[in-house]
Amino acid sequence: MMDSIKHILENGKTRVVIVGGGFAGLKLARQLAKTKYQVVLIDRNNFHQFQPLFYQVATSGLEPSSIAFPLRKIFQKKSNVHYRMADLLEVKSEQNEIYSSVGKLKYDYLVLATGVNTNYFGNKNIEAFSIPMKTVSEAIFLRNSILRNYEKALNESDPEKAANYMSIVLVGGGPTGVELAGALAEMKRHILPKDYPELDFSLMNVYLFEASDKLLNGMSDKASAKAKKFLEKLGVIVRTNARVADYDGLSIRLDDDEEFRSYTMVWAAGVAARPIKGISENAAVHAGRLKVDGFNRIEGMNNVFAIGDIAFQTEGKFESGHPQVAQVGLQQAGNLAKNFNRIVRNKEMRAFRYQDRGTMATIGKNLAVADLPGVKLQGFFAWVLWLFVHLMAIVGVKNRFFILINWVWNYFTSDQSLRVLIRPKKRSFTDKAKQKGKENNVLA
Repeated sequence: MMDSIKHILENGKTRVVIVGGGFAGLKLARQLAKTKYQVVLIDRNNFHQFQPLFYQVATSGLEPSSIAFPLRKIFQKKSNVHYRMADLLEVKSEQNEIYSSVGKLKYDYLVLATGVNTNYFGNKNIEAFSIPMKTVSEAIFLRNSILRNYEKALNESDPEKAANYMSIVLVGGGPTGVELAGALAEMKRHILPKDYPELDFSLMNVYLFEASDKLLNGMSDKASAKAKKFLEKLGVIVRTNARVADYDGLSIRLDDDEEFRSYTMVWAAGVAARPIKGISENAAVHAGRLKVDGFNRIEGMNNVFAIGDIAFQTEGKFESGHPQVAQVGLQQAGNLAKNFNRIVRNKEMRAFRYQDRGTMATIGKNLAVADLPGVKLQGFFAWVLWLFVHLMAIVGVKNRFFILINWVWNYFTSDQSLRVLIRPKKRSFTDKAKQKGKENNVLA
């Protein structure tokens, strides 16, 4: 039997356990701070990460620390909020307990805000060889891969082999794919030729493959067409109705057997929820999402809720569930926080109603598209709006300041100055031998 998580005492307060420190989980925890609840936030990372700017980390525009904020710092002065770094292993709903990698914990209310993972649709080769973009560490890995491949290209005398290192393939025409394609195209124009003057950049291609017939499927046809036009203007080779069937680390094969070659393929073609033992067996629907009612309660449970990307909730025109965007999770968290406060006052909960405040995507300097209620913008004004909205959404004044400074510098110099190849140090054979010797002594 696992030990209980220590130092979180039974203090007579109703305990709300929140699993996941993303947009939805973090907002709920912040809104329940200084309430009559005892709040326990659990996440496998000790920081909140701002996913919309992962692509800027991957393309050397921002430092990882600029878009990551320590969870403990956020709750330093919130005595009723406790944080534990752990993985959720199982939910025992009949006992009102969760089992985690650091022990078990009782709850009065449980809120699952675990988000989603990359969906490879069962293709093991693509999972093994492509690069996803769902975490800060994956963004750093992509940055390292790009820089490492360019160093290797310098040592290739065969132009075809050099092109394989230099070209980059992006799969998935959603915001991640579109924004990353635009950033890479600008690097090709303004930055990489200065860093690698010996290379022939006519060999470098940036490909964007989308399986459906349009980019940015969640946006208007006008925004989709404009985004495609902007990307092609930057030199990106955009292919719609192009489904990637396989990848072996070099050769990319489409389902019509057309082939492309690159050592760098970024997979941003879909997401799926992580299965949660004790919950997903009975409540999971499409791509692992958990079916919830109008109050975000998981179907068949009175005190277990799901919010954010993992929640599948039908409402009005959203017969296939709400879009998996940050705004949905933030609004669900806000509504659930109000409902928890209503429970304390013995008032009835209010059902969630999503208010669509628009969707945006940036393609490059002065280039963006925005679908807002009643108005659609493209170009410079959409780009300025995108900058403002994302800057204000960043956690921490210091982070906003450094991001703004980086953006201003990059705008006027067209030079992301963070192109450093930092790799974790591997322990030497000697270190491993010493450690093994210590373990043998302990066992003896």
